[in-house]
Amino acid sequence: MGKASRDWAQIYAIYGMDEWHTLLFLLIHALLFSLLAVLLLVNFELVTTMLSTFRLFALVLPAGSARFAAGLIGSATALTAVCLLFAAANFLYSAVPLRWEIAQRMLSVVTDWSNVKTALDVGCGRGILLNAVALQLKKQGSSGRVVGLDQKRSITMKTLRTATQEGVQEYVTCREGDVRRLPFRDDYFDVVVSGAAIRRAAPAREERETVVAEMVRVLKPGGVGVVWDLQHVPEYVRKLQELRMDEIRVSKRVTAYMVSSHIVSFRKPYCFQQNQHMVVGPPIVTYNYNAYAYAREVRLDWRCHNLC
Repeated sequence: MGKASRDWAQIYAIYGMDEWHTLLFLLIHALLFSLLAVLLLVNFELVTTMLSTFRLFALVLPAGSARFAAGLIGSATALTAVCLLFAAANFLYSAVPLRWEIAQRMLSVVTDWSNVKTALDVGCGRGILLNAVALQLKKQGSSGRVVGLDQKRSITMKTLRTATQEGVQEYVTCREGDVRRLPFRDDYFDVVVSGAAIRRAAPAREERETVVAEMVRVLKPGGVGVVWDLQHVPEYVRKLQELRMDEIRVSKRVTAYMVSSHIVSFRKPYCFQQNQHMVVGPPIVTYNYNAYAYAREVRLDWRCHNLC
């Protein structure tokens, strides 16, 4: 699928940036190490002379060791500055543009948005994924709505403002709540999504698995769930297998915030019962790469190019 392109400046203007202090930390240290590397280069002979006064270089190590050490220190300092600048650039890109691109890839998992009447974004944050869903509903001329759930009222209010800026306020509703105990009845949503939110709201493994189980609970039979997250994807896959979800697919790796991330999608079986997770016995797992997933089959497609 081709990525929907947007002007970066427009995206940043609407959504701003979370955790700006991390970016500031990286940039300040990159600048400090850059200045230090320049000073070492300009004063290379002075640094070499200073190192030569140490007993280690004067009596123990061979001639020229002090010069080599000065060059090594300068190179390591310059390399550190480059790494910090790269980390800052990756953080800046991951914060908004990459999230927007990932949102478009997540939307492509749902083949027919015209039939979607209710959608849920678990941990909606600034609303990048939430508004992407709303824009898709608007594009299809749907009468559906998407609900954004987050733990803080201040966040949900900001999210509603971004929805207004995107022109999709009539498609968006925000609600406060705990993602570990979703305040919705069983089998309510046609689509449930979450973008890099579970790891923040549920730091413990048991809590993350609870969130996945809650997403399954509120999803209608036949509905589609899509999760993008960092590092913890294998846990989600195992939990979905335990809950006997169909068509489990995992995308290729996407680097975000300097770590590995994946998109996981699944479909809730039409014959699913809410107490099904109590059934003893492992799910059927297949590594079949054919175009169809059969009933009761869990498909793990680590080469799912249509997602990433």
